[in-house]
Amino acid sequence: MKEIVLGKTKICVPQNGFGALPIQRVSHEKAKELLIKAYEGGMRFFDTARAYSDSEEKIGAAFEGIPRENYILTSKTMAKTPEDFWKDLESSLSNLKTDYIDVYQFHCANQVYKPNDSTGMYEAMLEAKKQGKIRHIGITAHKLGVAKEAIASDLYETLQFPLSYLSSEKELELISMCKEHDIGYIAMKGLAGGLINQSVPAMAFMQQFDNVIPIWGIQKESELKEWLSFMDKTPKMDEEIKHFIEKEKKELAKDFCRGYTAAGKMACKHFL
Repeated sequence: MKEIVLGKTKICVPQNGFGALPIQRVSHEKAKELLIKAYEGGMRFFDTARAYSDSEEKIGAAFEGIPRENYILTSKTMAKTPEDFWKDLESSLSNLKTDYIDVYQFHCANQVYKPNDSTGMYEAMLEAKKQGKIRHIGITAHKLGVAKEAIASDLYETLQFPLSYLSSEKELELISMCKEHDIGYIAMKGLAGGLINQSVPAMAFMQQFDNVIPIWGIQKESELKEWLSFMDKTPKMDEEIKHFIEKEKKELAKDFCRGYTAAGKMACKHFL
């Protein structure tokens, strides 16, 4: 499996990340087992958030005793004020049993925080970085406009955005935009929220990009085993997989389009 360098962060990890949202739905014992097996299997990138209930605590408990420099931790805050930002950050550090978070992200941002925008939010990130509590500043978004603005601002070192082989051409443009601005791309919803049920084409799609790390949501050992199998033998895009993906796009598109709303506007369910 290729290694990915996440832009200007210079973080270099195998292109197979662990999305820790689902482990909030399993026991502490099961979560620890999954996380340790993921680490032993070669995964080094683990993404969580304050909003994922006890996900951070489970990661902290699982990795206690493992040298901190051996893995990458990313987390997120949905805070809207500097005061809540610092509360979230201190809680995350405590839960994760660490002195620093490699990438701290504004979670599901509806606006792009910038210096001197009167919110004080970006300044809080800068201060946290100065204090060594975070190493890099990131942002996650679901809105294309917010993502593009964040990239263009050159204020963020990573962007986390939905990405799968069902993504639109406009969404795929974010990959090249991030590359141009030397921003690492963290891909969430690589299985399109469960709409994609084939891991081979999903992985083959992702491995085409050298600046993208997908974070696969994992809560079952069978899922983990499948993703770990790609560490040694990574699926490559070929004509057969291309044909399958094109077929999937056509078939799934029929399910997404829900006709027109009462207001007469097209209401199509987003692929992601």
